[in-house]
Amino acid sequence: MAPHDALSEFDLIKHYFVRQRPGRATLGIGDDCALMTPSAGKQIAISSDMLVEDRHFFAGADARMLGHKSLAVNLSDLAAMGARPVAFTLALALPQAERSWLAGFAEGLFALADAFHCELIGGDTTKGPLNICITVFGELAPGQALRRSAAVAGDDIWVSGTLGDARLALAGYRGEQELAPAELLTAAARMHTPTPRVSLGCALAEQGLAHAAIDISDGLVGDLGHILKASRMGATLDVDALPAGPVLAQQETSLRRRYTAAGGDDYELCFTAPTSAREAIAALAASCGTPVTRVGRIEAQSGLRLVDAAGLPLDLALSSFDHFSE
Repeated sequence: MAPHDALSEFDLIKHYFVRQRPGRATLGIGDDCALMTPSAGKQIAISSDMLVEDRHFFAGADARMLGHKSLAVNLSDLAAMGARPVAFTLALALPQAERSWLAGFAEGLFALADAFHCELIGGDTTKGPLNICITVFGELAPGQALRRSAAVAGDDIWVSGTLGDARLALAGYRGEQELAPAELLTAAARMHTPTPRVSLGCALAEQGLAHAAIDISDGLVGDLGHILKASRMGATLDVDALPAGPVLAQQETSLRRRYTAAGGDDYELCFTAPTSAREAIAALAASCGTPVTRVGRIEAQSGLRLVDAAGLPLDLALSSFDHFSE
């Protein structure tokens, strides 16, 4: 970018991130703090996620898709609690202020934000290695949140959507798995543009159908483990019942089992619910346009037991993503 075309921090914010439209915020971008007034009788749910170049996404990643994903992973956290999105903040470190990158990033970001009526109300920008941190705010009624600590022995374990294609795409990019170009493109869509299951999560909470929930970001086995630890429960998981993504479903069994159970980057919901809610959950999922699959049960006996379709134990060496393990 030519020196005369350089953007100051405040020009950057005004040009790409300030939108002249009415919103929920009492006071939005432009002051030291934003001001928000919660809806009557609602609690505020807050979550924050950071995406770092070369850790959470490849250098040179498409800016529009990166804008989408940056917000999507945060909306997925709200979905897991059953909270409806209201607003978000954006803290952005950039190596340089490239207009084309900023335009693409803002386009992807706001397309998703508008789809969920979620308003950008503030944040910060600075120069540095590419780093994106978003904090989201949602609303829900007191006592309605889907907590990790609320699983009950006898609950069904459900997952939304499909699992594993994002991890398969990563393997394809890394050369660990040979994929045809069309297969890689299809699988990579799950990695770059995940769909936050907001409608499903909110409906499960509002209708009181689910007990506990979590979003699947680091792999199902690890994320389900958080529910088990918080609830002081155990579980049996039918690995062959896990719904594989369309590309992964065509791969051999051992790969499908590994990537559906512990692939990561799925951003689907894992939730537990009483057996009496099965028909209602199926009807709700259909109304939300989000498929759900029963994949196991919560048990009083501690530990996670992995079984195949016949109920026989599986000895799988699985580990979920850990930010400090590599």
